[in-house]
Amino acid sequence: MAYAQGKIAVITGAGSGIGRALAMQLNREGCELFLSDINADALNDTIGMLSRKDIPADGQVVDVASKEGMHAWAERIGSSKGHVDIVINNAGVALVATVEESDYADQEWLMGINFWGVVYGTQAFLPLLQRSVQGHLVNLSSVFGLIGVPTQSAYNAAKFAVRGYTEALRQEMANSNVHVCCVHPGGIKTNIARVARGGDQTMTPEERGREFERLARTSPEVAAQKIISAIEKRRKRLLIGLDAAIISLISRLFPVSYTRFILGLGNTEQLIKK
Repeated sequence: MAYAQGKIAVITGAGSGIGRALAMQLNREGCELFLSDINADALNDTIGMLSRKDIPADGQVVDVASKEGMHAWAERIGSSKGHVDIVINNAGVALVATVEESDYADQEWLMGINFWGVVYGTQAFLPLLQRSVQGHLVNLSSVFGLIGVPTQSAYNAAKFAVRGYTEALRQEMANSNVHVCCVHPGGIKTNIARVARGGDQTMTPEERGREFERLARTSPEVAAQKIISAIEKRRKRLLIGLDAAIISLISRLFPVSYTRFILGLGNTEQLIKK
């Protein structure tokens, strides 16, 4: 029997990429789902792709950057179910811009989703996880939460913040029923580059997406499998992809000069990690 069978999971950013792949695998394993995304059509597509129609799956359009919206969603689920077993704060966006050219509004937009969305998802659902026999909170940082990369200052800031926030929470929950895991994916073949703000304006979203997929090394399905395995094994930290493992090692061995080594892995300015 799959570990997730009979459990209740909450996933943000479920309209595409890792979020969709997580929803599909957990559904196959018999896990009841509460899914959210900012894009109603993409969210409905995910629900339509779930293979087990006998397992409940609820979709809600939610802006994770809205504290009120996230807490209202959690309250609705809590009123219906009383608890949840798994929460995966997955939603994220990208911004490509140097610090000098960065627009405040774009940086606030990214931080609202990539950092505050994780904070709101954590604090809104933590009481429901604490009512579970065994709760699991999974926050997605990035390999860009381990290293700094030119044109990714805002993304780096958000993902470093998610890492610090999650690692602190993990220690606070050490003697509780809530397992906390911080995930650092390498390049995952998602549509994050297509919908990113900034970057080379001579390229179309489709061209950016194709370039990113050429550099990305891991499929969303593989990433989802690894995250679900980390939940089952109660892992505290998860690196996804050989690129993430190499970058993590190099950044620890060469905390200042890692850039010289990592540039050899590919064009890091275009490798937007999600």
